[in-house]
Amino acid sequence: MLLVEDDPDDRRCIEAAFDELDLEVTVRTARDGAEALEFLDASVTAESTPRPDLVLLDLDLPGTHGLDVLEEIRNDPALAALPVLILTNSTAERDVVDTYDRSGNAYLTKPVDDSAYDSLIDTIREFWIDSAQLPTEPARTR
Repeated sequence: MLLVEDDPDDRRCIEAAFDELDLEVTVRTARDGAEALEFLDASVTAESTPRPDLVLLDLDLPGTHGLDVLEEIRNDPALAALPVLILTNSTAERDVVDTYDRSGNAYLTKPVDDSAYDSLIDTIREFWIDSAQLPTEPARTR
């Protein structure tokens, strides 16, 4: 899984929630949109960089905005099927609409209380890791 989050406290809470739930998930992190896109590009072109099964993406990132990262992912045939969950502080309706217009898979608002991250990550686990069948190969161009 790729976590794209610039806030160190939010990163710590999310990573701790994954650890607390004892999930067998490798969480790789990117601190901004450019770093996320570099990692994803390497996951397509370099065998040494594993392709993530899921992306948790903040919107308000330094440099490349989260919606631009989402759009880049959707425009890359090798990444287009990759599930991208927006995890952000924004409750703005425009951000929700823009996320789904760009084919984001879910829009989640970060918990106000740090302890609530466990519940949120458990919900993500239940659906995206335990229940949903995700592609194991990159999408093929048509």
